[in-house]
Amino acid sequence: MLFGIIVFPGTWSDTDCFYAIQDVLGFRAEYVWHEETDLSRFDCLILPGGFSYGDYLRTGSIAKLSPIIASLDSYINSGKLVIGICNGFQILCECGFLPGVLLKNDCLEYRCVQTNLKVASNDHAFSNLCNIDEILDIPISHGEGNYYADQETISNLEANNQIAFRYSSPGGDTSAEYNPNGSINNIAGILNASKNVLGMMPHPERCCESVLGSEDGSLIFKSISKWINKNI
Repeated sequence: MLFGIIVFPGTWSDTDCFYAIQDVLGFRAEYVWHEETDLSRFDCLILPGGFSYGDYLRTGSIAKLSPIIASLDSYINSGKLVIGICNGFQILCECGFLPGVLLKNDCLEYRCVQTNLKVASNDHAFSNLCNIDEILDIPISHGEGNYYADQETISNLEANNQIAFRYSSPGGDTSAEYNPNGSINNIAGILNASKNVLGMMPHPERCCESVLGSEDGSLIFKSISKWINKNI
């Protein structure tokens, strides 16, 4: 299988994704410049973290205008897999591929800390190797990761099992004290209605080997590989 890592001007977590996927996990990966429009060779596309266009105007607002976005729309509608990490999540929301917005952290400060994620769903490509309520140790690194949507949207996400991960304690407590950014319902990641698009603020690519303190991020990329191989 082949991962494509989309690169916008200002993107900087692309190299982390490439290293984790190809050098650590042994999957194939290619960088995809934002002006490219033929995405047919990829099995899964990654929109990585890191300040596309410097986050000017609004996170993701300029990236939304890139030529690749129209092709990404077709790619998603074909049923292929897309994961947006941090700034990638913000871009997916800005483009309307996922509902809601990412606001400034409620503390109004940049947060770079290790967090615990409680697996809320596993009936999709991105966490099928995880158990429901399993706790993953994955870091965050953002200033605008406060997920918000209107109550109707939140109710639909909850009812349709589109919440992928929630911030929690190591024991699985999802009370407000374990929420690092103010996200509604402790949401750390969501899926689209077809469950082939995942947006998440934490960085799984930064915890795929033990030297970094956790290998839990590898479960997400390995889940994707398992799903694709099963459905070829």
